[in-house]
Amino acid sequence: MISCCRVCDATDLVPAIDLGMQPWCNNFLKADEVGHESFYPLRVVICASCRTAQLDYTVPKEVMFADHTYLSGITRTLAEHFSAVAADVDSRFEFRRDKSVLDIGSNDGTQLRFYKELGYEVLGVDPSLTAVRIAKDAGIPTLRAFFNLDTARSIGRSFDVVNAAGVFFHLEELHSVTEGIRELLAKDGVFVVQFLYMRSIIENVAFDQIYHEHLLYYNVATIDVLLNRHGLSLFDAYVSPIHGGSVIAFAGHPGVRPRSARLEQLFAAEARGDMNEVATYRQFARRIESVKERDLSLLRGARDSGKQVFGYGAPAKGNTLLNFFDIGTDLVKCLVEKNELRRGLYSPGMHIPIVLERELPAPPDVYYVLAWNFRDEILANNRELLRKGVEFLFPVTPMAAVAR
Repeated sequence: MISCCRVCDATDLVPAIDLGMQPWCNNFLKADEVGHESFYPLRVVICASCRTAQLDYTVPKEVMFADHTYLSGITRTLAEHFSAVAADVDSRFEFRRDKSVLDIGSNDGTQLRFYKELGYEVLGVDPSLTAVRIAKDAGIPTLRAFFNLDTARSIGRSFDVVNAAGVFFHLEELHSVTEGIRELLAKDGVFVVQFLYMRSIIENVAFDQIYHEHLLYYNVATIDVLLNRHGLSLFDAYVSPIHGGSVIAFAGHPGVRPRSARLEQLFAAEARGDMNEVATYRQFARRIESVKERDLSLLRGARDSGKQVFGYGAPAKGNTLLNFFDIGTDLVKCLVEKNELRRGLYSPGMHIPIVLERELPAPPDVYYVLAWNFRDEILANNRELLRKGVEFLFPVTPMAAVAR
């Protein structure tokens, strides 16, 4: 249990969402491991001072990330997003001729590949043995390590761009990492931080994005508190539809670039919607219960009418949903995946077997889509199944990612 806010060190942490005791969601199990996994509290609290949403319990990073099975290059949608981010950065900012980029939590090197194609000198840092091997095999220089201030000092050089895509809410060593970024960022450099937007999570009732790897849940106003504490300052941000609603934010050393109008609009929209208020989170918790009732009714109805239901995808976030809803093989027979690293494994907690899509003998009557954040890609790839009458049930349908 944490005793103070992960961002500002205040001690008044207000309970908001309780998803019960859950396994670490990326702990996909081998057959002989089924039933032996550990369970941990999964609760969100709100800091009464800086208003940052965060988990009150930390599963050690060495448990979760030493050999992570997630690969960012698996989906076309995410690769296209990373390509667009790199192109946007390169077109908007003028760097010296020998431009460089550091990617923190670089995974299999997908983001860096697009920077490399644009002429950047690239370096990745990631703790996962398998992801680092894949990145190096693809020609992406990658240091296998947890990034923190000590790692930054061992690298010992500055970068025009520092990128952190989908990792800044994972950080157990939050302040050491942020300080390391400040040290390595060139005087006119740009820190590109991509994070799940808590405003979108609430609006979409995408509670499955709450899990032990995600220690923090940022809005623009709350991440700004963290960056300011470490001598960095937001100057631009926008909301992308990736992962159901993410913020792509740009920060640098204070005074180098003015704040953009669209960043100010995001601040204003959060304030209008009370997005950093405890009451909003508690209303969110009640909406989660409504989705649970709805989906269990649909799945039980499908089962009772003799329909076969498979899960589509085995994303980490899907295990939050499966465990909180208590969905086992009586309702969802198997999880269908593309990621070869999850072949033959079982979901933690509910022990649903994972089957590779290419090895599936026949489709089910209904797909319960756990990888809902890739909705458009999934529907486009399965037009023939839709034509044949296979149903695709989405527990979450993302709203349009706009600043309102």
